[in-house]
Amino acid sequence: MGISIVIPFYNEEESARVVIEEILSLYPHEEIIAVDDGSTDQTRNIISQFEGVRTVYFEKNQGQSASILAGLSRATKSLCVLLDGDGQNDPADIQNLVRHFHQTQADVVCGYRASRQDNWSRRASSKIANKVRRMIVRDGVRDTGCSLKVFRREAIGCLVPFNGMHRFLPAFFRASGFRIEEVRVNHRPRSLGTSKYTNWERGLRGIYDLIGVRWYLRRHVRPELSNEIHHERNPF
Repeated sequence: MGISIVIPFYNEEESARVVIEEILSLYPHEEIIAVDDGSTDQTRNIISQFEGVRTVYFEKNQGQSASILAGLSRATKSLCVLLDGDGQNDPADIQNLVRHFHQTQADVVCGYRASRQDNWSRRASSKIANKVRRMIVRDGVRDTGCSLKVFRREAIGCLVPFNGMHRFLPAFFRASGFRIEEVRVNHRPRSLGTSKYTNWERGLRGIYDLIGVRWYLRRHVRPELSNEIHHERNPF
């Protein structure tokens, strides 16, 4: 069962080469899809130089959710893997998530950062946001902000395309009946580049999106659960 590794990048010229080289060294035979989200620096040129890496790009910035969906739509393997392009996710953890996926026969395995290497304000705001999110959408995961995730390719079909979707992947997976497991993963300090969002921006977007996602989940229907009774027609 092969894996498709999708990595979104946005103005990550400092880390892009290091991230892709590390992934290639660990998973040289897997499908790697690098998505440039309309970067205004040299990110696209850097990621397009690697032989065997599929490069997808937007002419204008569309947001992380659009980048993830663009990469996933081109995945061809049975398992999809997501991780950030800023270098804070440890690619070595992918094999642990995939192993747990097979051992537990789960549909989705989400990483969680037990020891976050961010400043105290980001850790505090993330802790509050995770608590509020779990209470409202009841996705059952402790750290949806951790990008490291492994899931069956057919789970892509349950995702709702909107700007901010990437924060609610477990909620959509669970609402569609997919079983979720969690695995502790490594989190590294950011040594290259800078964050693209402030805590205030994240908070405002999160509140706005929570309202919409909560509405969607309450109105969500699952026609695939229906059954059918078929009677053969008597020809006489």
